[in-house]
Amino acid sequence: MQIAAPIVRKVSLIIHAPTIPSEGGRRVQQIFDWNDPDQLVAHFVSDMREASYGIADYHLVERIEVDEFPVQADGFRYQAEEFVALWRRRAGFHQPDLVDYSTLLEAFGTLPKVQSAAIDEVWLMGFPYGGYYESRMAGPGSFRCNSPPLEGWEAAGRRFVVMGFNYERGVGEMMESYGHRAESILTKVHERVAAPENLWERFTRYDQRNPGQAEVGNIHFAPNSERDYDWGNRRVVPSTCDDWYEFPSLAGRTRPVDCREWGNGDIRLHHTWWYRHLPHVEGETHGVLNNWWAYVVDPNRVE
Repeated sequence: MQIAAPIVRKVSLIIHAPTIPSEGGRRVQQIFDWNDPDQLVAHFVSDMREASYGIADYHLVERIEVDEFPVQADGFRYQAEEFVALWRRRAGFHQPDLVDYSTLLEAFGTLPKVQSAAIDEVWLMGFPYGGYYESRMAGPGSFRCNSPPLEGWEAAGRRFVVMGFNYERGVGEMMESYGHRAESILTKVHERVAAPENLWERFTRYDQRNPGQAEVGNIHFAPNSERDYDWGNRRVVPSTCDDWYEFPSLAGRTRPVDCREWGNGDIRLHHTWWYRHLPHVEGETHGVLNNWWAYVVDPNRVE
C-alpha cells in the first residue's frame, strides 16, 4: 500500500518566557536551567515527521516570545518574584491551574489568522503551572481533545487545536501530549463503528486489559505494561503489534514482545514506536481512512 502524502500544517508558536527582575532580568527557564523552548520544538517537529512517515509535516510560520505570565481563567496572574519563590518551595501554586484561553488567543490575533488559513494551529510553550491543557480544540463542531472544547470560537470557520507544552520537560513529554490528542481524536473517529469493526479499540489493546490479546496499546500502556508509564517492563507477552505495519491487512500474526521493542523504558522511544504503528496508507476501511494521521493532524476531517 502507498504511504499517504504529507499534510502540511502551519503553526503559531507562543512562548511564555517571563523575565525575573531580582534574578538580573534572566528568563525563568534560564534561572531554573530548564530546556530551550526553540530546541524542544525543533526536535519535536522532526520526531513527529519521522514517526508519521512524513505525514505530520508541521511548519512554524510565526514565533511570539512573551515577557509575561498569562492571565488565568479567574483573572489571576503570577508576579515574577512570587512565581520564583513558589517554585523553589514547590508549593502554594494558584488553583485552578487554567489559563484564560480566549484572552490569550485574542491578544495575538488568532481568529483572523485561522480564518485566513495563515495558521492551522497554535502551540503554547511555557513553564510549570502555566495553566495549559496538553491539547484543546476550538472552532465549529469542536469536541473533546484531552480537554473540554473551547467554546465561543465558531467564527474561526474551522476546527483548530491549541497544544500546551512545558519547557521544564522534554521532547518525550511533548510527544505524550500529542499522543493524548491522537487518542481523543481517534476515539471520536471510531465511535460510530461498533465492535469488532472498531479497529481503534483493537489497536489499543494491552495484555493487562485484554489478556493474551495485546496489540499496540495506548500512549500510557505498552503491550505488556502493568501500570501507567510502565514502558520498561521486561515481562514477555504475546502481541500482534507487527500486523499494524501491514495495515489494512491484519493477519493476526502473534509473537512475544517486551520492552526491548520500544526502548527499554525511554519515553521518547516508546512514543515513536507507538506512532509508527498508526495506519498511514491510502484507502478506506469500514468508512474510516486508512491514514489515521489525517484525522489527528487535521481534525476538520472528522465527521
